[in-house]
Amino acid sequence: MVTALLAAICLTVLLPHELRFAPRFLVPGLELALLLALILGDPGRIDRRTRWIRYASLTLVTVLILGALWATGLLIHELIEGKSAVANDASKLLETGAVVWASNNIAFSLFYWDLDGGGSAARLYLAPRYPDLAFPQQLSPEIAPPRWRPLFVDYLYLSFTNATAFSPTDVMPLAPWAKVAMSVQSLVSLAILGLVIARAVNVFS
Repeated sequence: MVTALLAAICLTVLLPHELRFAPRFLVPGLELALLLALILGDPGRIDRRTRWIRYASLTLVTVLILGALWATGLLIHELIEGKSAVANDASKLLETGAVVWASNNIAFSLFYWDLDGGGSAARLYLAPRYPDLAFPQQLSPEIAPPRWRPLFVDYLYLSFTNATAFSPTDVMPLAPWAKVAMSVQSLVSLAILGLVIARAVNVFS
């Protein structure tokens, strides 16, 4: 999880100035400060159940999601206007599109990881009777070890497959928030991939 967060922070720094919400290092600095607070407050497995750690975790995920969606909206605006360097340089456009797309996927994976079943700490101590996201190992317990719990990599896989298939693959959303989140991510991914590829082909031609 920490590796994914650091990757998301690095991707934020790589965004061109046209897609930034604030000065280059302001949002990444805030994200890094929140991450350090989480690590210092709960070193190791992020399994302590305290209110301030929960709030810090939710704040960090919120900042990541809003930053990724903000960059997505500005990228779509730049593509529609077609006047900036990002929209008229195919190489820069593909690079920027990849950064925004990956940022969204990491942000949504953290969103799923932090909300499913009340968060990682809650899932560790008590498996929810009715999960928000149903993994194959939960639907078919005979194929998984006893007391199986989804790890962050399972949510990362969920996020990337949802972004490429534009629909659930092997993980089913059961809670309303999960259905809304996966729908939003699918639409965002479809918009990024469709518009970026179409614009890049137009620039190349």
